[in-house]
Amino acid sequence: MYNYKLLIQYDGTNYAGWQIQKNAHTVQEEISNSIKTILKEEVNLIGSGRTDAGVHALGQAANFKTKAKIDIYRFNHQLNSILPKEISIIKIEEVNENFHARFDAKKRTYIYFISQFKSPFLFRYSFFYHNKINCDALNSLSKILIGQNDFTSFSIKNSETENKICTVYDIIWKNSKDLIIFKIAADRYLHGMVRTIIGTLLYTFEKKYDEKYIMKIIAERNREAAGESVPANGLFLFKVEY
Repeated sequence: MYNYKLLIQYDGTNYAGWQIQKNAHTVQEEISNSIKTILKEEVNLIGSGRTDAGVHALGQAANFKTKAKIDIYRFNHQLNSILPKEISIIKIEEVNENFHARFDAKKRTYIYFISQFKSPFLFRYSFFYHNKINCDALNSLSKILIGQNDFTSFSIKNSETENKICTVYDIIWKNSKDLIIFKIAADRYLHGMVRTIIGTLLYTFEKKYDEKYIMKIIAERNREAAGESVPANGLFLFKVEY
């Protein structure tokens, strides 16, 4: 069997997320069906992780195995020609047969864009947040989340994932002209975790609370203790490292 790794970008606005679901339009389904059309073969397309409905990707990784030896350049061109305009395969490479896009991933990085003024050109890919943001203050608050923690309070209620322990390597808030950019790197994420972290940090900053407030939320292990999630449209899976 041949094993191929894909680097994928997509606009998730009109999709119910990455993972195939019943009665829903997903990115994984679109790519899997397109591969099947070309190879005339069912494949199991494995993503590095799920992205929720409305979330985008600049660097999603996936792999699939096939009996066919693929002409990579030709196959990449064919795949992009039949995929919808919201999905693009940036790169294809042959990898070791044991490579697994999800289980072999060491670090996943997300970025989130926040606009500080109403713009018709930013609304689709950023969250318009009218309150003034101080990145230095938010960077200070974020430090308490770095390291290994139980992120139950930042996950959706009734999550099927039993292990709620994640290791966050870094969180950075940065002011870049018209946008505030939030960046987080971790080994894994729970459902809704990134957007809840952002919403909670913004709420903590607004109320002028300190790090002890964040510590209390972590300790409670209760979703109701944390703040509201920010909208999905500003979130991008930035890159996956192996």
